[in-house]
Amino acid sequence: MHATAGDRLLVHGKNVGLAERHGEIIEVRGPDGSPPYLVRFSDGHEGLVYPGPDCVVEPADSER
Repeated sequence: MHATAGDRLLVHGKNVGLAERHGEIIEVRGPDGSPPYLVRFSDGHEGLVYPGPDCVVEPADSER
């Protein structure tokens, strides 16, 4: 997985009924864009994320 600051991170719900979480990657701490990422989620929470298979990085310049 590769990301840059400003990209968006989408975390799919692991179980039925769990909502997806959306956040902005504000810092990349791994070499060459690799994890971990410091992410600010839409609810204002910030955390260090090591994305798993339930995560998708959306480039900042992509149209939604």
